[in-house]
Amino acid sequence: MTTATLHLGQTLSFAASPFDAGPDAAQHQTHGAVLVQDGMIRAVGSADDLRAAYPQAVQVDHGDGLIMAGFVDAHVHYPQTGIIASWGKRLIDWLNSYTFPEEMRFGDADYATEIAGTYLDLLAAHGTTSACSYCTIHPQSVNALFGAADARGMEIFAGKTCMDRNAPDGLRDTAQSAYDDSKALLQKWHGRGRANYVITPRFSPTSTPEQLNALGALWAEHPDCLMQTHLSEQLDEIEWVKGLFPEARDYLDTYEQHGLLGARGLYGHAIHLEPRERDRLRETGAGLIHCPTSNTFIGSGLFDMNGLMAEGQRIGLATDTGGGSSFSMLRSMAAAYEIGQLKGAPLHASALLWLATQGSAITLHASDRIGNLAPSMAADFIVMDLASTPAIAQRSARANDIWEAIFPTIMMGDDRAIAATYVAGRALKDG
Repeated sequence: MTTATLHLGQTLSFAASPFDAGPDAAQHQTHGAVLVQDGMIRAVGSADDLRAAYPQAVQVDHGDGLIMAGFVDAHVHYPQTGIIASWGKRLIDWLNSYTFPEEMRFGDADYATEIAGTYLDLLAAHGTTSACSYCTIHPQSVNALFGAADARGMEIFAGKTCMDRNAPDGLRDTAQSAYDDSKALLQKWHGRGRANYVITPRFSPTSTPEQLNALGALWAEHPDCLMQTHLSEQLDEIEWVKGLFPEARDYLDTYEQHGLLGARGLYGHAIHLEPRERDRLRETGAGLIHCPTSNTFIGSGLFDMNGLMAEGQRIGLATDTGGGSSFSMLRSMAAAYEIGQLKGAPLHASALLWLATQGSAITLHASDRIGNLAPSMAADFIVMDLASTPAIAQRSARANDIWEAIFPTIMMGDDRAIAATYVAGRALKDG
């Protein structure tokens, strides 16, 4: 066993969901500590107690820094790193103008490797320690991301994006090649180190029924894998789906008919849902992924967070790089708050932090190992500076409790607020 390290600072963890238990679901210690050994969290408690219990541990004092779980980004497109914040398009135009031309470049393994490394380094800079990503149709894009994540010790969820229609030449596969490529990549990577393969039809408009059937069959053969896709992001997209699948009851049915609805399914956006869709998603225990900066940037609509939570839906939070306009989960939290205000149901800081950590980990079926600061979890954690800029510092100095101290960072923070990022106990960002 390696020497234990005791990280000292404020600590924040969750014993339950704030959507159920309110802010008291969080456990905050002003003078706390986290014991890390062999890449795992061994203990969380008061600084005095853990110092006394582990006198031989190496101590790392983070001062007033807030130690908490690293962020878990539940829906991203790492190949869109280079085109993030591209101006002014609706979804379908945005795909044709920016996304598809950039994704064509990932047939080059060297380019895919370069962008994968850049993307993961940006994640660490912004305090994100795990992400669930779409790749491109090219197997090398998957190999590049999993390889870069393995080199950094990061837990990553990803898969080859499958499309066999309504995409440019060079970005289409077939029903058979989608199945074959995905199966080969799954067998190569799933469960290797911290890699998790995700079966990935982009969305119904870019897959024929034959391809959806093939991927549904693959998921049935490997039910421990996740499956990710998009659902009801924009109204004109929904009309497009209706035209392509006239026999379907609704958008969700285009997946359900082909074996692509289940508890390990991840459905990005899910803004404009029909009552039947909401019922079936809840019944199956599927994961809905809220992408607030993308939804506002591309003009998609307002996610019904409180209504869906009240129904018992499982919901995670995401940046949706690069339709989303920031790599920072802090910015996603701020946008989720703003959307909540527009819906008449603003989210408390505790709920926002939970969504960005444990909530996302639950949707990824990984909450037993990531997304919280607790014994037996991977030592994937961050140290947040709650006074990272003069504007934030002067506001947090007036705080009466921890939530008033944190909220200015959620609303105004960026990578400067992340003082350190640790993955499996190793610093990927420090000072």
